[in-house]
Amino acid sequence: MPKQINVRVTTMDAELEFAIQPATTGKQLFDQVVKTIGLREIWFFGLQYVDSKGLHTWLKLNKKVAVQDIKKESPMQFRFRAKFFPEDVGEELIQEVTQRLFFMQVKEGILSDDVYCPPETAVLLASYAVHVKYGDHDKSKHPSGFLSNDRLLPQRVMDQHKMTREQWEERIVNWYAEHRGMMRDEAMLEYLKIGQDLEMYGVNYFDIKNKRGTDLWLGVDALGLNVYEQDDKLTPKIGFPWSEIRNISFNDRKFVIKPIDKKAPDFIFYVPRLRINKRILALCMGNHELYMRRRKPDTIEVQQMKAQAREEKSQKVQERQRLQLEKQAREDAERQQKDLLERLKKFEEEALHAQDELKRSEENAKVIEEKARLAEEESRLLGQKKAEAEEERRQVEEQMKEEQRSKEQMAEEAQRRAEMARLAEEEARRKAEEAASLQQQLEEAKRQQEENRIALLQVTSTPAAAMVNKAHEDHDEDNEETTVGTSELSADVDIAALQKADDDRLSLAEKNKRMQQQLRELGSQLASAKDSTKLTKEDKLHQENQKAGRDKYKTLRQIRSGNTKSRIEEFENM
Repeated sequence: MPKQINVRVTTMDAELEFAIQPATTGKQLFDQVVKTIGLREIWFFGLQYVDSKGLHTWLKLNKKVAVQDIKKESPMQFRFRAKFFPEDVGEELIQEVTQRLFFMQVKEGILSDDVYCPPETAVLLASYAVHVKYGDHDKSKHPSGFLSNDRLLPQRVMDQHKMTREQWEERIVNWYAEHRGMMRDEAMLEYLKIGQDLEMYGVNYFDIKNKRGTDLWLGVDALGLNVYEQDDKLTPKIGFPWSEIRNISFNDRKFVIKPIDKKAPDFIFYVPRLRINKRILALCMGNHELYMRRRKPDTIEVQQMKAQAREEKSQKVQERQRLQLEKQAREDAERQQKDLLERLKKFEEEALHAQDELKRSEENAKVIEEKARLAEEESRLLGQKKAEAEEERRQVEEQMKEEQRSKEQMAEEAQRRAEMARLAEEEARRKAEEAASLQQQLEEAKRQQEENRIALLQVTSTPAAAMVNKAHEDHDEDNEETTVGTSELSADVDIAALQKADDDRLSLAEKNKRMQQQLRELGSQLASAKDSTKLTKEDKLHQENQKAGRDKYKTLRQIRSGNTKSRIEEFENM
């Protein structure tokens, strides 16, 4: 039995290991990978490996894995990556798994500076990346410093500005907070929509020379072929959309592109190595095929995937709405319970106050009652004294009758005693009035005491447990001997219509005026902290393009203007 070959495939978010047979083809391995990760939009992807010369190469699906020029190691190492990029991510990326793989690959390209991104756009993209990871912004869950361990900006951007991590985080969070209510897959798409407007997005660059031997770059992407000067990968100088190309071929290191316009000469360039021409041909064929496919009605498979994606998104939206309603109901219940607890606490405080008042009333009543008792006792004593005085008067009178010896003395004594009796009587009357007043105060205090006792009973008549229970009830993707290759890129669609559709493209920022304004404002803020001595070549090129009012799509319209013949002549003269 043939010995099995161990293979390790690294996707953007996982490592997969397989044991394959020596006869296993590239397509069989590729199919095994996409089946494992549940991917159906397979036309964008490929398996990449490092060949014996240390160059990154795409696995050929129609050949056996074991016979391809793969670096000898165990297990064999492959990277599962996007080989072709969509023109419009919002329209072409259907499955969430596809969107996630593109999101991570584009993000990694931007953070590693393989794709140039200006500082202000990098901050905006970072805010969407944060939303993808953390969901809606919540101050209680996302305190200051919560992004300290996240890699969100290209190191170039951070090195060029005299700003702390806290200041970067503040600017990222300001935009992140505006995305509240957005689903995570929507944030991924927004990231990709902005990313696809970057000049280097989805471009494969190759060293080429024209007939004059000038060193140039050839850029191959979803929209066509572009030619760049050697020191500028941002701004193409000449462009050829796929709709203008009829045939592509190579012979050894010479690459020939035949335009649809038969009056135009062939577009010819030269590469340093044969294998580069093979890669260019493969990329051209794949991109052209996808370019034409996008301009035709969707296949049944794509229609089914889109229908399924719409249904899944609808279910997600409904589920999100349901969760939001439940969250709102829970928050309302918690708020009502809090209100009830506060009211209960207020009732308890009022009850304690009423009890204190009742206690004070009882104490006052006791004091008044004691005073009344003392007054009554004094009144009784005074009455007794009055009786004694009366008795003494009587005795005096009798003594006056019996003793007549000193009539005047007795009369005076009687008068004195009478006066004493009168004074005692007035004192008794005064004490009696005071006792009556105290008795009235006692009755008033008792009445007040009874009113306080009734108020206390009313306050405490609703049990606390009943109020709290009610709150709960209310909510519940070489043969080196092959030196010739060709591909006929026929098209059965309206070329003029295709060209017009390409020319009508606008960047997301150009379509979104508010985003445009925000990017300008943030750019102004960052400019004050920028260290101009650390600007890279790409930064300076980007600034020149901004001053000239150019963006990716305006530049493409400009370099594709004029007829094919004039553009080829311009290329030959570079």
